[in-house]
Amino acid sequence: MCAYITPIETNTRFVILMHPKEFRKTKNGTGHFTNLSLTNCELHIGIDFTNNDAINAILDDKENNCFVLYPSKNSINLNEEKIGDESRQTVLFLIDSTWACSRAMLKESPNIDALPKVSFTHTKQSAFVFKEQPQAYCLSTMESTLCVLELLKMHKIENINTKSLKNFLTPFHKMVEYQLYKNTNTHS
Repeated sequence: MCAYITPIETNTRFVILMHPKEFRKTKNGTGHFTNLSLTNCELHIGIDFTNNDAINAILDDKENNCFVLYPSKNSINLNEEKIGDESRQTVLFLIDSTWACSRAMLKESPNIDALPKVSFTHTKQSAFVFKEQPQAYCLSTMESTLCVLELLKMHKIENINTKSLKNFLTPFHKMVEYQLYKNTNTHS
């Protein structure tokens, strides 16, 4: 799948917080693909990031304006509102986990849970057809990141060319094709 990855440069810094179960499951999950697909991105594995020196250094840096992508009743809807300001680096934390584990990670990491939440409204359905999503609006980490990138471009926070955005999900789609092929040939 890595052959299909073409990294995108962004103004926004992305920090993926990956649950250890996601890390152990597979090395070609959507969190890994997202990390490899963004040049201004880093990945941290864990559940409780309260005392994580690298994470706290990002949060404590006054040059950073930090947010976490997580739906809540008070979240900033990127469809309607932009985030960040030009005087500081926008940092967006992405949680790569199941929904149940994501809630647990926020509960265990009050430093992340205290960040302003960001969400978006979308009409897309997940292409993650071999993995059941709890709700129709649930997307994989990579699909969610594409929605965010498109909205950041709409707000002129990012200047990513349309072709790069169009190709962003190619490794994800190839992984889905491979899994469907594998499952079909295993059960026949």
